[in-house]
Amino acid sequence: MSVIIGGGFASGQEVLQFFTHFGLWGVAGTLVAGLLFAFLGMQVARIGTQLRAHSHKVVLNAIFGERLGSIIDLALIFFLFGVGVAMLAGTGSLFREHFGLPLIVGGLFMTVLVSLTLCLNVQRIVDLISAVTPLLLCLVIVLVIYALFRSDASIESLNTLAAAQHDRAAPNWFLGGVLYASFNIAVGFPLLAVLSGASSNLRNTTYGGVLGGLGLGVLILLLNVGLFANLDQIQGAEMPTVLLAKHLSPWLGWLMMISLCCMIYSTAVGMFFAFSARFADPETPKFRIIGTVSAFVGLGLSFAGFTTLVGTVYPLLGYLGIALILGVAWYWWKNRQAA
Repeated sequence: MSVIIGGGFASGQEVLQFFTHFGLWGVAGTLVAGLLFAFLGMQVARIGTQLRAHSHKVVLNAIFGERLGSIIDLALIFFLFGVGVAMLAGTGSLFREHFGLPLIVGGLFMTVLVSLTLCLNVQRIVDLISAVTPLLLCLVIVLVIYALFRSDASIESLNTLAAAQHDRAAPNWFLGGVLYASFNIAVGFPLLAVLSGASSNLRNTTYGGVLGGLGLGVLILLLNVGLFANLDQIQGAEMPTVLLAKHLSPWLGWLMMISLCCMIYSTAVGMFFAFSARFADPETPKFRIIGTVSAFVGLGLSFAGFTTLVGTVYPLLGYLGIALILGVAWYWWKNRQAA
């Protein structure tokens, strides 16, 4: 869950584009995503444990074969770079929207931080940053409860407002749910495969995958309901969750911003680490050079804007994730029949 809950989710921008802007049908989309998360989490965890995978490429090769698996691995790594770029853009938007600073300030701040981290022992730092996730989950629950109580708009008016939005990440609510699950499983796939491969207890990894997927589904549903109930209050906001938190209390707004910065940092480090590790061994001079250069190239690309990147890179990664969904489903069906 910590891998999936990055800056895009924490900001509310992902949920807004994939679900909320479809109105009440967006709730049905969250259910589609939650069920897919549960199924995919269970299957990827099971495959990783059965193969005792030390790398996600082992799982990809088992599902797609060595040649196609290598192609999907390469495409996956470059799309993960795109998610890293979106995180840099998100920091720029956060600094501009809530501190009044130019986009370059926030983007450069996060780029330098990520570059320095990639030159150190990244695992220890990411482990420390991941401790912010429980705080974020509590903040989301508080925000949803507050959003529901403060909303005075009718469901009909909110549905009309949602229908007028054009920055949807998919043509319809069903595909929105499928794409959201597919691009997130693509983001979480590498670590999920390796973590489950480190365990020999198939029962534990199976239940972990299912419960993690259902937990994600519940969080998406809660955040979507909260954003929909206040859709009239968050128009044009690139960080709608922070805006809602500031409405509740100034100090809660600051707490949400700090939490969001930490989640963006954690996700950005993870994405640029995965990208750099594809071309060089971690903690080597070549790795540090690739990591630093890729982060600064990402800074240049980040000026396309956070909302734009979420609405373009993420759906494209989602379509690649559909290949993962089909592959995992076929692998499950084939081995189910054999059994």
